[in-house]
Amino acid sequence: PALLSAIMITAIFGPGAVNAIIAIGIFNIPVFARVARAGALAIWPREFILAARAAGKGMTRITVEHILPNIATLLLVQGTIQFALGILAEAGLSYVGLGAQPPMPSWGRMLFDAQTRMVTAPWMAIFPGMAIVVTVLGLNLLGDGIADILDPKSRRRR
Repeated sequence: PALLSAIMITAIFGPGAVNAIIAIGIFNIPVFARVARAGALAIWPREFILAARAAGKGMTRITVEHILPNIATLLLVQGTIQFALGILAEAGLSYVGLGAQPPMPSWGRMLFDAQTRMVTAPWMAIFPGMAIVVTVLGLNLLGDGIADILDPKSRRRR
């Protein structure tokens, strides 16, 4: 649904990199809100939060001092995943002509331009496609690495 909505927004406001990025970004906000809310709801009933409340700390201070540091890893990992999905969405929008417009380079536009030359020059499609694959895979591996480094539970498993 997010990509279809991004297509609708860029179709209404016109093609271009800025409109595509805004459309993709708007639909990533609820994902971060859900992750943050789920993480916060899992932490609120824990004992150190109850101790902070018993010590007289306000909700804002508890959120800043205890909740945010505990969900930062979740948000950082989710950020790398959403960034990778944003790259795929921008490439898709550019492929259908709603993303970045020439002369601005875009991997999706490069793939679109290369489809007519697949028989004579297959490298014109192979290299942008591989760039997308390597970048998205690298971002996913980065997210996994960050989770492994920052999550205390994953350190105990080793």
